[in-house]
Parts: sequence; structure tokens; C-alpha cells
Amino acid sequence: MAADQQDPFDYPRAWEADVVLADGGTVHLRPIVPSDADALLAFHGRMSVRTRYLRYFGAYPQIPPRDLTRFTTVDHHDRVAFVALLGDDIVAVARYERIDHGPSAEVAFVVEDRHQSRGLGPILLEHLAAAARESGIERFVAEVLAENSAMLRVFRAAGYQVTREMEEGVFHLEFAIDPTEESVAVARSREQAAEARSVHNLLHPRSVALIGASTDPDKIGYAVLGNLLRADFAGPVFPVNAEHRSVRGVRAYASVLDIPDPVDLAVVAVPAEHMDEVMDACLAKGVKALVVISSGFSDAGPDGEGAERRMVTEARAHGMRVVGPNALGVVNTDPAVRLNATLAPKLPGRGRSGFFSQSGALGTAILADAAARGLGLSTFVSAGNRADVSGNDLLQYWETDPATDVVLLYLESFGNPRKFARLARRLGRVKPIVAVKSGRNAVVPALAATSVAVDDASVQALFEQAGVIRVESIAQLFDTAILLAHQPLPRGGRVAVVGNSSAIGVLAADAALGQGLELAAGPVDVGASAGPDVLADAVRERLRSDEVDALVVVFVPPLSIPGAEYARALRDAAAEEGGSKPIVSTFLATEGIPAELAVRGGDGSPARGSIPSYPSPERAVLALARATRYAAWRSRPQGELVRPENMDVDGARELVLSRLSGADEGLVELTDAESVRLLSCYGIEIAEHRAVTSADEAVAAAEELGYPVAVKATGERWWRRPDLEGVRLDLATAEAVRAAFADLAELAEVADVYVQRMARRGIGCAIGLRDDPSFGTIVSFGLSGVVSDLLGDRAYRAVPLTDVDAAALVRAPKAAPLLTGYRGGEPADLDALADLVLRVAALAEDVPQVRWLALEPILAAPAGAQAVGARVRVGPPPSRLDSGPRRLRSATFLRK
Repeated sequence: MAADQQDPFDYPRAWEADVVLADGGTVHLRPIVPSDADALLAFHGRMSVRTRYLRYFGAYPQIPPRDLTRFTTVDHHDRVAFVALLGDDIVAVARYERIDHGPSAEVAFVVEDRHQSRGLGPILLEHLAAAARESGIERFVAEVLAENSAMLRVFRAAGYQVTREMEEGVFHLEFAIDPTEESVAVARSREQAAEARSVHNLLHPRSVALIGASTDPDKIGYAVLGNLLRADFAGPVFPVNAEHRSVRGVRAYASVLDIPDPVDLAVVAVPAEHMDEVMDACLAKGVKALVVISSGFSDAGPDGEGAERRMVTEARAHGMRVVGPNALGVVNTDPAVRLNATLAPKLPGRGRSGFFSQSGALGTAILADAAARGLGLSTFVSAGNRADVSGNDLLQYWETDPATDVVLLYLESFGNPRKFARLARRLGRVKPIVAVKSGRNAVVPALAATSVAVDDASVQALFEQAGVIRVESIAQLFDTAILLAHQPLPRGGRVAVVGNSSAIGVLAADAALGQGLELAAGPVDVGASAGPDVLADAVRERLRSDEVDALVVVFVPPLSIPGAEYARALRDAAAEEGGSKPIVSTFLATEGIPAELAVRGGDGSPARGSIPSYPSPERAVLALARATRYAAWRSRPQGELVRPENMDVDGARELVLSRLSGADEGLVELTDAESVRLLSCYGIEIAEHRAVTSADEAVAAAEELGYPVAVKATGERWWRRPDLEGVRLDLATAEAVRAAFADLAELAEVADVYVQRMARRGIGCAIGLRDDPSFGTIVSFGLSGVVSDLLGDRAYRAVPLTDVDAAALVRAPKAAPLLTGYRGGEPADLDALADLVLRVAALAEDVPQVRWLALEPILAAPAGAQAVGARVRVGPPPSRLDSGPRRLRSATFLRK
């Protein structure tokens, strides 16, 4: 169908999006359709005379019928318009119109007066530009009155290279709409600010309504109300109960609509079947955020999934964010807020760690354990089904939250793994992230069919790429968090051990060496009868040493002197030395922060400088080793997202799309010739070869390529055979080639073989590319050979890769020393290997239809790296949730 005959109701559904605005509210974006005519008229009528003048360069008091038809009937190709909807109301419109069927289009925006300054203009520009690029538009032009400073700021601040000319009070603006490094950075900065603001609104409500407040002690509505009151929430609490005038001594209301004051946060504790009417009331009341503690949604089957989807769709359309359902709730220990909207009766004290948990069931135990160990929290969110607010939203919030220094995560799955990796890498540069990721040995059934087997060491490597400190249990999470929350990061890996037991000191030293730390000197044993002053002097001496980066204190209290005196001496000695080096201890057989080792903050809770104690030296050293590795990652250069030279992106895309044309939904393997052509588009050259079907052709190919050559059998069974049975190497004569051809033709029972020019000798390596349902696209690197395969000695990094990532990847396998001159060998060209890695990663980014790739063997020599073989599989591109303009995860992908 031609563009001018396009059905005006038939637009790309992927263009619809829920977006977060600068003030933390949400709106729904979609292309305009003819049935929007009445809403557009109402929108126009609500605009001020001034706004209409700036948009239309005149009064334009009403939209004539002809213009109304034109405005609402577009072809979604040459003429595109987006509306921003809040509920059923249009609050903004953006449109472009192609100029003279060329690559340029004129663009214009208008935002309702009371919704200006909410960041709608930049978001509309992002989505309009993305739609225009899909339709072949390359440039936008705009005519803007010189006095329209707000619209000029939108274009100027978008990060595009804008040229402008002014004539008779009108600016003519023009700019290319391909994303630039600056425009992407601007968009992501605005994304962070908007999503952080939306979480801030959730965690800093001025009023709370509890819908489902109960007088029955066995009901969750009773427990939540008690916790809200016990925490002494700083604002009013409004119980909602249609059957009682008061609940737990607080006046109750039959409906949230009966509450006379505004409601910022509604906590919902009613059965799922009543959720629709609760939502209607909350939307009518203008509630800003929901915490849904009730279960019975997607956790209960298909019917519940539909209810959950409806709830989120309605909430976002009316500017509301949702935590849950099936959530434990949210906590903010800020003295100015004092919010405990959870089922947990016991909270930890005020602290500087933020905690996100997907599991509501574990939440109560997590909070109780944190309190018992003396680990204070700034905020806590249990997301339950994670229908809307997710861990990524919390990462955005904690990045700029001045009350949070350490981020703790309990994760079961990733809704948007690419975004998680991007946010974690950025946040990890300023605040440590400690994560427990379940599913180590089991796969969620829904993911089993598409799972890619990635060994646990590789999963760890993916977390390390983003700077995430991965731990194996909640206990280890707290062990690490309590150190990071109270002690500084180590400047290096040199550790000193001080104690009053040589046996325990040796255990600590062994543990340090086992974790890859370095002993600054032998363990110092002050003796079992030494007094507190002697221990303090030994601690001071080690802390003052320039050869020491961290200190482990292991202590067994003597019978003659109370252990508390030694603890205070240790704490005071550490304080005297300025607290610049981290200290962990095994002290008084306690776990967490004992009172004698605590430095009290203004509210009496343990503050910076408090010394954590662990039940065993091994646990103390393990926590210290994790902090040391994180500090080393943080101090390394971040690297840059570089683009290798000499890449033909268009050629690669054309080849893959033509191969997929008419193919089934599954993966399609490229022929060897197609694989070679595809890789050559990205500057990856496979050693030259020829396919032959006779001995004469084999000899002719060998003479054309130049001796020596290799002759290889074709077919799946001969690929990557460790015994090289299907390969004949270093053939230097025609007779040798004829014999090899006859031999392989008989062995393989087919006449097709390859003749390939012998590559220069080198160490065999392999680069791979594949999709992982948890992490997105990943690149692997390892040395070739049966031993590496058997031991799983492969390193992994998630796409996109920086130059530092690529350099680290080729050095990461345990066998990598073979590439750097192990036992006198000549070092291979690691830069050439890193360049190959970056080219494979760029291919994955530019052509997402490439779903699997194996580049093997690669012969790494001192003078370069030569790929000898390759296989490629292509198919429909995977979901790219972190590409394109800003948007919230679609409600249709809930729980995926």
C-alpha cells in the first residue's frame, strides 16, 4: 500500500510507549489516529492564547474541520504525529511531515500549558526521530519564533548538531537525526533523572492511604497499618475500610475518594478480585504511587496475568508507578519520612545501604537479619512480581541519592538485562553494588527452552564487567555489605594480620593467600597474655606502614581481662589513625557490629569507622577480598565504546536480511561463502580457501593459492574434531594434495573438500557470539583445544564492549598465559585479538539478526591473528529493550 493510502489506524505497535517524565510522573505515547479528533479539540481548547500563538504563529482560536481531519489522519510514514496521553486526555502533540518526498521533514511540537516543564518536549523529539529514521528521514527542520525560548531550548539541548538562521523574528533550525554520542548521553542523563524522581516520589510520600486496613490481627491489612503507625510515619495515615469508622484507633474511610486530603501513596492489601474498583478510585483520587501487597496476580496464573497487565497499563496511563503486586512493601528510614509500608515487624536502624529484593517471601527475613547484624538501611523495596518498578529503577534512584552509599540486590531474573548492565557499570563507579542472583543451578521453566548453558564462572565474569560484587548467599551479601558500609575501600591487595593467637593468625593468612591477596608480612601475634594497649600498639604500627593496604584482626579474649576492653582499644586505635585503611575482625565470637566496635552516628546507630566482626577469619577475609577486587575494578580505566575502522554495516545488513527473506522463524545457518562475506564486511578476513569436488580442482586451487596448503573435509562431523582426522596440513606438492583429496573423499564419503592456504603458525584461539536469556548478547574468548573445552575455560563479556573490556577478555581465560610468553614462548599479538573481539561485538550490535557465531580456529602469532574458520547462524533479532528512545518496559512483557 502506498504511503498516501496507508490505513490511518494501522501504525507500528512498537511505537507505543509508556514514558517517565522529569517530575517522575508517566504518560502514554502513541501515534495519532482519526478517533482522536474530539480529544485533540479539547486539548486545543485548554491551551492558552500564548501557547497557540507560539505554535501556530497566530491566534488560531479553534481548529477548523479541514485542519482537524488533516491533523488526525496521517500515513505513519511521510506524515507522523505522536500524542502524549494522560488518562483519556491529550497533553502534548508532536509531528513531522516529509518535505518534497526527500530525506528531510519539518517537525513541530506543542504541550498543554500545565504540563510544560515536565520534559515532554525532549521525549517526544526522541520518539519522533526514531520513527522518522525507520521511514528513511535523515534530517529535521523546524521554524520557531525567536520568542519561543522553551522550544529553542528543546532543540538546543537535545545533543544534535543544530544549525540555525534567523529571518524576521523566526529561527530556521536544521539538524541530522542520527543519534550522536552527545544525544545518547543527554537522553540517558534525562532518563536517570526522571526515573530517579519517580522512585523518590514513591519513597518520600507526604501521605499514605492503606486500602484494606483491617481490625483482624490475622489479616495483612492489620499488620501493615501497625507497622506504619509504629514507625511514626511523618505524614498522615488514612486507613480505608468500608465497615469500620476507625482501625487501630485511627479514623477510617469507606473509600479512598472519601479522604479529604491528597494521597501520595496507596498501599493495597485487598484481594486481587477487587483490584479494578480500587484502581478506579485511586485514579480518580490522583494517587501518585501504588504498593500492592496483595497476591493473586501473575503469580496465580493466566487470569491473574491479565489483571496485573490491566493494573499497570491503567496506572501508567494516569501518571502512576506501581510496586508489586505480591510485594513485601517499601521502607524509608529517613528521619524526615519514617516510612514502613511493609509486612515486616522489625526494621534495621538508619544506615547508608539501599536494598532491593525481588522476593517478598525473603524480605522479612532479610530485614530481620540486617537488624541483628547492625547493618542499617537507607531504603528498602520488595518488588514482588515486578510488574512496573524494578531493580533498574532503584539503580537510577540510588545513583544520585545522597543517603545511600552501598547498593544491595537480591535478584531472581532480569527484565531488561542490557539496561541493568549499563546502569550497574555506571553506578558501580561511584557506589558498590552487591548482588545475590538465584538460579545458579536451575533455570526458570519459562526460560528453559531458550536457555544457553553458561557456566557459573562465566556468569561471574559478566557481573564483574559491570562492577557488580556477586555473592552466593544472603549471609555473604551481609558479610560484604557490612564492610563496605562502615570501612573504606582498600587501596591495594597487601594485607596484614594482627592477633593474639598464632593458630588463628595462620588461618587468616592462609585465607588471604587463597583469595589472591598479598601478605604484607607474617602474622603478628601479640601473645595470649597481652593487654589491650599492646594490641592497640600492634594495630597502630601496621596501619601506619606504607606496605599495608588492609588489616585483619583475629582475637580470642583471655580469661583475665574482659574482651570488651580489647574491642574498645582496637576501635580507638583505628580512629586515631584516621580510618583510611579497612579493618575486618574476628572478635568476641560476634557477627556484625558489636557495640564495643561501633562508632555511633547522630541517631545512635553504627556509622562509618565501625569495625565489622565475623565468626571466622575465613569469612572476614572473603569479605575483604571482594572489596579489594571491587576497588581494583573501580580504579581501572573505564575504556571507550570504540568503532573499529573499515566496516561495511549496510553490506552486512543487506546480506543477512536477504538470507532471512522467506525463511522460517528459527535460526538459519549461513553457508561458508556467506559467512566469509559477512565477516569481511567487518574487516574479519578468513584465510583464503576454495571449495573443490575433484583432485584436479584441488591441485589447481593449491597452485592458485600457493603452497603449502591444507585440505579439509566438509560437514558437521569434522568441525572442531580434536583429533584433526578430517584435516591434512602443510601439503607442499601436487601429489600430496591429490593423496589428501582421495583420502578425505573416502573418509567423509563425499567429494566436497576445502583447499586452504596455510596460515602462519600460532596459538589456536576461539571467539564466539551467542544470546543468553539472562544477559543478552555475549562474546566469548578462549584457547582452542579439547582441554579448554573440557574445563570450560572460556571468558565472557556482554555487548556492548569497550576497548578495555576487549583487552581484558583476551587475558581472562586461565590458559591466557600461553599467549603472553609462558615458559619462554614468544608472546602473541594481543592487540590483534582484541581488535577481532571488538569487530565481532560491533557486528552483534549493528546486525542483531546474527544470533550465533563461532570464529575458530584463530591462529594468534607475534605478528597478528589470522582466523581460519567460521560459522554463523542468523534469525529474527532478539528483543532489544535498551535500544531506541526512552521507554518503560512494556506491560505486555511483564515477568519476562
